[in-house]
Amino acid sequence: MKKFRKVLDGLTTSSPVSGGGGTVGSPSCGSAAGTPTTAPTPREIDVQETLVSENFQLCKTVRHGFPYQPTALAFDPVQKILAIGSRSGGVRILGRPGVDCYCQHESGAAVLQLQFLINEGALVTACADDTLHLWNLRQRRPAVLHSLKFNRERITFCHLPFQSKWLYVGTERGNTHIVNIESFILSGYVIMWNKAIELSTKTHPGPVVHLSDSPKDEGKLLIGFESGTVVQWDLRAKKVDFRIYYDEAIHSVSWHHEGKQFMCSHSDGSLTLWNLRNTTKPFQVTFPHGKIQKDGRKESCKPILKVEYKTSRSSEPFIIFSGGLSYDKAGRRPTLTIMHGKAITVLEMDHPIVEFMVLCETPYNNEVQEPYAVVVLLEKDLIVVDLTQSNFPVFENPYPMDVHESPVTCTAYFADCPPDIIPILYSIGAKHKKTGYSQKEWPISGGTWTLGSHTYPEIIITGHADGSIKFWDASAITLQMLYKMKTSKVFEKPKGGDTGDDDPFAVQMVSWCPQSRIFCVVGIAAHIILYRFSKYDANTQIVSLEVRLQCETEDVISPSETENNPCFSEPGPHSPHHQHASSPRGGTPEGMKDSCLKVKERSVRVPPGYQAELVVQLLWVDGEPPQQITSVDINSAYGLLAFGNCNGLAVVDYLQKTILLCMSTLDLYGSSDPYQRLTRSPRRNRQSTSGLTELSDNQQSIDMERSRSPTSESRENSFSRSRSSSVSSIDRDTKEAITTLQFGESFARKNDLIPTPCLWVGTSLGVVLLIPMSIPTDQEERMEESVTMGPGGAVLMLKGSVLRFGFLDCVGTLIQSPYEVWRDPNAPEDPDRLRRRKLVHFSPSSSQDTCGEGHLAVVCSERQAKVFLMPSQSCLFVHNITESSFVLRADIVSVCNSVCLACFCANGHVMTLSLPSLRPLMDVNYLPLTDMRIARTFCFTNGGQALYLSSPTEIQRITYSQEMCDNLQEMLGELFTPIETPEAQNRGFLKGFFGGNSNNFDREELFGEAAAGKASRSLAQHIPGQAGMEGMKVAASGVVGDLARARIALDERGQRLGELEERTALMMTSAEVFSKHAHEMMLKYKDKKWYQL
Repeated sequence: MKKFRKVLDGLTTSSPVSGGGGTVGSPSCGSAAGTPTTAPTPREIDVQETLVSENFQLCKTVRHGFPYQPTALAFDPVQKILAIGSRSGGVRILGRPGVDCYCQHESGAAVLQLQFLINEGALVTACADDTLHLWNLRQRRPAVLHSLKFNRERITFCHLPFQSKWLYVGTERGNTHIVNIESFILSGYVIMWNKAIELSTKTHPGPVVHLSDSPKDEGKLLIGFESGTVVQWDLRAKKVDFRIYYDEAIHSVSWHHEGKQFMCSHSDGSLTLWNLRNTTKPFQVTFPHGKIQKDGRKESCKPILKVEYKTSRSSEPFIIFSGGLSYDKAGRRPTLTIMHGKAITVLEMDHPIVEFMVLCETPYNNEVQEPYAVVVLLEKDLIVVDLTQSNFPVFENPYPMDVHESPVTCTAYFADCPPDIIPILYSIGAKHKKTGYSQKEWPISGGTWTLGSHTYPEIIITGHADGSIKFWDASAITLQMLYKMKTSKVFEKPKGGDTGDDDPFAVQMVSWCPQSRIFCVVGIAAHIILYRFSKYDANTQIVSLEVRLQCETEDVISPSETENNPCFSEPGPHSPHHQHASSPRGGTPEGMKDSCLKVKERSVRVPPGYQAELVVQLLWVDGEPPQQITSVDINSAYGLLAFGNCNGLAVVDYLQKTILLCMSTLDLYGSSDPYQRLTRSPRRNRQSTSGLTELSDNQQSIDMERSRSPTSESRENSFSRSRSSSVSSIDRDTKEAITTLQFGESFARKNDLIPTPCLWVGTSLGVVLLIPMSIPTDQEERMEESVTMGPGGAVLMLKGSVLRFGFLDCVGTLIQSPYEVWRDPNAPEDPDRLRRRKLVHFSPSSSQDTCGEGHLAVVCSERQAKVFLMPSQSCLFVHNITESSFVLRADIVSVCNSVCLACFCANGHVMTLSLPSLRPLMDVNYLPLTDMRIARTFCFTNGGQALYLSSPTEIQRITYSQEMCDNLQEMLGELFTPIETPEAQNRGFLKGFFGGNSNNFDREELFGEAAAGKASRSLAQHIPGQAGMEGMKVAASGVVGDLARARIALDERGQRLGELEERTALMMTSAEVFSKHAHEMMLKYKDKKWYQL
């Protein structure tokens, strides 16, 4: 019976809306309980809704920032693109600015190693689950073509020779397998460890840590084992040429380009150089950082994890390695050492080195390498060092790799900003850029990217744990830092141990008006800083206001007699409110203490950009810190700043620098309180300020019970608790927090005839309060006369904590909040021009003629959304968004020249609802809430875009617009560009004749099935990949999908045929040239004797 009743209730709450883009007319009025209210609709509203489900599709667009927990690195020297693998199975591929691609292995296994098929547009990844994957990079969204899962052995090292289709794979057992890259099938040719070492050896050589072919002869494979054994294997003869045994474990091996020497790095901090003429002992042993002690012994050193031995025509060889420092120097930072001739340069790094790679001019390992840069992958940064200059400067990184410079604690996303804001922020931010970078161009310059046609100004703002704020240009799916500011500069430097908090400046939330350029920052220490923007530097005196928002009693709710009627009648006259606030710079009442942060009292010189004008601080009471601020809103047209927490609400006039309102949530109701309250004795409740910066590397899944309500301390099921008479007053012990605020022109009471400035207040108990305001319109009066405001407006109700307000006119157009047009506060005075405030208002009554006065108010809570008609306060539409979860983020956004309500729930669903009818348009189970970082940073914006912090170091942008999904291919960069492979240098007749038979080495003849046979089926399993179909999973189905697959297959086949034709033509040309030279040589030596040659 209960289920059936719920079904009926659901039917009564839905409104009659025609399918598609229908007209909304005479809707029923639903209540929170699902029954229609009796309040009549004053008039029929006529809204032509244009959004349909086909306008929405959810997909990821681009990922910004540094790859979290990197593990591997690779570089294509011809295409000039870089790949970074991570512990979570992600792969980032980077080229020139704008070319930035993110791929993810479905298994989520860590990436152990990356190998480019140089100049082939493909990448091989080896993962920790012992699977090899071949990625196709010749499409804007790379996809896996083949996978090979090893069942009985663990992969430890891979090597792919240049222009070879056979991949060498070393394993933990010491064996070496060979994989055909084209078919991704194992060859029957295997180099077993017991054949590689001497039969008399009694111990296992350990895992394979190195594989490389000899530069002198491709038929010779050098195998390095962890124990210190190095073997050169003759692939043709299937036997060992020589074996080297060394006492110390080997970490890496690097050849000299002539193939006569190679260098090894060892666990004792030594480098050994071996000559192939005498392999019984090393030609040279060096401890680069090990000094001889007084007793004649060498210092013990840390392992050298990797060494690269690169030659140069114009100078001595480069020997570059990581690690090797002596153990006795504790606390030294990780280092990269560059040995060039007799000079040794040690580069200290800020973070541990994961991997490094030397970039060389040639892809051929048997030519002089000519190194020009070294890429260093750190745990939390990417650095490229210029080797062509003696002081080894670093290149300026064009990628936004410093998003996590300090942990990100909040984000804000603004699409379609005023076009002039980005250039002016960039021009001011450019003045503070670091210097000393290399003057050469960024060497990772592969791929192509062009500015798409579907671009508009976008800005992302990130707040950080150290109090810094960063503005990013996010236009055209790129990310570039525009401007950085530090909120800590507003305060005196805290004395050691006085703050009691690791991050007293951590940014909790921001509020920005792009039109007026007013910026408001809320800090975790319960402070608010208001900034104005100026193109000029100035001497400013920062005004400080102190506010007391502390409840004397606990507000406990009890069941209301009007529980089934959320729309209340007009309240009577309200009692005058009382303020608990100290005057600016005034004394602190007894029992209170100042904040732990002290605002600078002296006049300070501030540079151009955002300049602090006002600081509002909540006071400590009885030794207890103030509760964190839970909501904030600022309006430049009114000159007002409102904020609230779990104790109450405060409103500040930032033009006159006065406090207008400061009262508890209970006092805001006046006589309109929907709940019967019980008064209890005060209960101390110390807040926790560590939540914002819990962005450590060991993110654990959050306790869903604990995080059931993220915007207040004790909000769980607050609405349902208020309606259950069987729950005792102790169980109902909860504070009512202010969860959202918004200024706007509205109707505070039912009998209002014209809209007036109002403050909309939403609480954690699902209550919406309207506070009317009287603001002087004349500029001079505004600066002299006080703004009057007080409770007594409308009271509305929803299920769950209120999250978002939005206002529509009666034809469905979004009503923007009024704002002041920006004017520079420090601009030179013009005597002929009076400086006046220019205000822009969007009044509901002036936005249309057909509807007269009135507007629609959209209110979204954790559980449901409602649309009210103002001023009658009648509920036109209601939609229960979720019963089992709760909404984390909701925004009213513009999509496809219309508006909708976008919601992100804790169960991972992303939903959109039409406005005003609240029809579900999209519901996608996208991203389960795995930690509070996602809840804190997820935000929607206009144009069908959203973002969140996917890891502590990366920003993930997504779109829920079908139009943007369709145009995404055009916006992304191309990873692969057709480039002719550089020709190998002419080795000369004698060098080629006596230098071995490397050119005659045919791997196909050795490793192919005809010669080597088939590998054991149980050894590895071949898994066919998606072959580029990843982007069509949602759209393609049935015959359409089959046709699309066939078309892609034909395109790929045509591309391969075209490449084959080009290669055939090149071979024919080479054959003709060779034939011509051979004929000329025959004629030249035809009649000469052997002694005349």
